[in-house]
Amino acid sequence: MKSLKIISNSTTSHTYCECEGASAVELGALGDQVKKGEVFSAVQAGVDCVLSNLPVSLTPSVAAQRSKPSRKPLYTPDQRARRDATPWTMVQAILAPLQFLVFLISMALVANYLVTGNGYEAATLSILAKTFLLYTIMITGSIWEKVVFDEWLFVEAFFWEDVFSMLVLALQTLYVVALLKGWWTPQQQVYIAVAAYGTYVINAAQFLWKLRVARLEGRKVDIDNGTPQTAVSTASTGSRLVRNQS
Repeated sequence: MKSLKIISNSTTSHTYCECEGASAVELGALGDQVKKGEVFSAVQAGVDCVLSNLPVSLTPSVAAQRSKPSRKPLYTPDQRARRDATPWTMVQAILAPLQFLVFLISMALVANYLVTGNGYEAATLSILAKTFLLYTIMITGSIWEKVVFDEWLFVEAFFWEDVFSMLVLALQTLYVVALLKGWWTPQQQVYIAVAAYGTYVINAAQFLWKLRVARLEGRKVDIDNGTPQTAVSTASTGSRLVRNQS
């Protein structure tokens, strides 16, 4: 437990850790009760600073602040090493942007068909191409997940992302079945693809958020280890996080 001195600011109701980037402890109207030179007891210096000798009236609120559980990292050190070493990471890094490009083209063709009534064949082919890439990414991504996490799907770190990915897969599979079986009208079939694309956008947002979290975690790990974040680490992190952007 590292002790850090603090400095009371008489013009405000805040007290700050005497370390760069430390979080301020909100003391409210009782801030003037904290004497200059009080000592912080920090579990993570500069991140979670808590007063060690608090006035009795302040102790419960700060204790509750300290009791908040820390967020579990996306990767353990072993998982991070396997992620960076497996060739399936590069496969996902190639397939993910390719699928996104096909999605943009297909969305334009689908919109043109729904608005003008023309270009049904082109829209259908683009949806089938998107579905093919989706299945390819899901299969290879499951292999990737097995290599890194020792589970085929629905690992804890990406559970809800995988759930939405399966929903996208179900909708696009329904479209293909409806097309082959002749269920409903062509326009109604295309609307199924539109629903799948809407779910895809939500799924993509989920993974972009996890991408940001993983990059921040990777940067922190590299800083703690005293080494710069490598391009390989950054690329491999992003590849998994976008592979299920179906």
